[in-house]
This record gives sequence, structure tokens and C-alpha cells, in this order.
Amino acid sequence: MTTAVFPETIEAFAINKTGGIEVLEKMTLPFPKVEPGHLVIKVEWIGVNFIDTYYRQGLYPYSSFPAVLGKETSGEIVALPTDPEVLNNPDFQRMGYQVGGKVAVDFLGTHSTYISVPWIKAYTITHGVSTRIAGAGLVQGLTALSFFEEAYKVKKGDTILVHTIAGGLGLLMAQLGKHLGATVIGTTSTKEKAEIAKAHGADHVILYKEEDTVKRVLEITNGVGVDAVFDGVGKDTFESNFEMLRRKGTLVSVGNASGAVPPMSPLKLLPKNLKLCRPTMNHYIVTPDEAYFYGDKLFEMISAGVLRINIFKEYPFTQEGAQQAQKDLTGGKTTGKLLIKVTQD
Repeated sequence: MTTAVFPETIEAFAINKTGGIEVLEKMTLPFPKVEPGHLVIKVEWIGVNFIDTYYRQGLYPYSSFPAVLGKETSGEIVALPTDPEVLNNPDFQRMGYQVGGKVAVDFLGTHSTYISVPWIKAYTITHGVSTRIAGAGLVQGLTALSFFEEAYKVKKGDTILVHTIAGGLGLLMAQLGKHLGATVIGTTSTKEKAEIAKAHGADHVILYKEEDTVKRVLEITNGVGVDAVFDGVGKDTFESNFEMLRRKGTLVSVGNASGAVPPMSPLKLLPKNLKLCRPTMNHYIVTPDEAYFYGDKLFEMISAGVLRINIFKEYPFTQEGAQQAQKDLTGGKTTGKLLIKVTQD
């Protein structure tokens, strides 16, 4: 086997300390250590997510600095693992990895020109999907699929509420909910965003800045409430969710866009026998079987047109581009996905 030759350095979006947008820099760093069980990937596209801002701000901790940001990329395999046990593993072989093959990656610290990642964190792009679409749809697509399957199993006849439905994850949840036969209610900030959400399958969209969300949800559901709430806002919407859930409903706390949810007593669930979960996709997709199932299902649904990946904007691979992407994401002005195009020699 020919040993691959890699550059000595990479370009990466990284931080030397946590803080505001100004701590995000484009740095030249040593080429990452290549472990025997890793794939090495030349990155083509970077997906921007709220979790990038949580790490940058210090809401989620890094163990050391400089720390490379990001957890969503796509690109081309330039080297396979060297560990014979990995190469002979049937689960590894089932994924169909090959040098020159295209993959999408969900792994922390990967917003850079080259990455070295455990093979199980790389999803072989199937069903004719491009690296651009895969890089835009992987994390939010896997989140929507796994949450609708395992956090609360959305089924025909359900009524669900999705907060910030015009964002990247929200638009995927709208489409998936509609595909599964649910009535989808969403919240968003503007009429323009509401129209986009409706075009992606939302049945009712509430303008939370102009309307009373609780009142509207109870009107739509004839006072019964919804079967499940998927809430990526966090602190600002958490309390009102309990008023909008029906008896035996489920609250899925998806994210912290407005800040972390404060501690609460389990007794809050008692009046309606509610369920509360705060899942993360990375604990639903751990085993090779789970990765293969959800990865292939996602790309199949994208290819079939069940899930349309709405890309809001592409940014350049510069410090200014990365900072602007995070500003735009947290500023509430975007619909769909933000991507950074990685340009290399």
C-alpha cells in the first residue's frame, strides 16, 4: 500500500479563547494527527450550525486551545485507515469507502482544509447526492430523522409544533412531518419566512412577534394542544410549551438559540403526564448499524425529493466569511442552510 503524502499544515477556523465573534480566526495549524483507524478527507464544503457558536462562546467546553471549530463538512477521501482490523471489519466494508470517494462528516473540530476523522463519523454520500448538498444537509438531516424517529415518533394524524420553522432544521422538520402525515404548526418572525415554511410543508405558521403563540396553537388544535413540541429556541419559549402540549404530550428540547433552559423540577411534568427529553443526534447515531441506517435513509430521501435542502447563502473560506456566517445565523435573518465553500490549490 502506498503511503499517502499530506501537506505539513492546514488552514482552519479556530479560536485561542472563548468569547464573541472576534475570537474566531482563520489559522494555519499543523496537519492533524492521522490515527490508524481514521479516514483523511480533503474538505470541499463546510456547514455552519448553531453548535459552532455555542463552542465559540464557551457554552460547551473545549479541553485545550487553539481549538478548531465546526462539526459538519463534506469532501473527498484522500487516505483510508491503515489498521488491518478496520479494513477487514464488515461494518467498515459495508460503507464502501474508497480513495476519491465522497463523504459527509459529522465530527467536532473539522472546519479546515483537511481533516482526519474516525471512519464511523464519515457518511458515504449515496443516491447521486452532491458534496454541496450533503455538506448542507448532513447534521440537520440526521437530527430531523433521528428526533422524529426516537425522541418522539411522529406518525400520521399527529399535530406537532416546530419553533423557528424557517431555519435549516425547521424546514427539514416541516417536510418530514408532512411526509409522515402529521399536521405541522410552526413559529417564525416574518411573513416572508412564513411563506417559505408553508412552501416546505408547514400547515400553519404563527408570527410570534405579532401573534399570541399559545392562543393560536390552542385555537388550531381546538383547545387540545399538540402531541409534540420541537423547540430549538430554548430559554425564551420553554415555559409556554407546557401550555401548548396536550395530555401525555412530549416536549423535545432541541437547542438553545435564545440561551440555555434554566433548571426545572420534574413535578412540572405532572399536571398533564408530559414527557421531556433533551437529546442530541450524536447519541442516537453511535453504532455502525445506526450510522448506516440513518445516513443511507437521509441521502435516499434527499435524492427522492422528500427532503429539499434549502441553502440560504454561501460564504468564502476567509476569516471574514466565517465570522459573517455566524453573525447571520445568530441574527435571525436567515432561512435554510449557511455554507462555506473551501477553496484549495
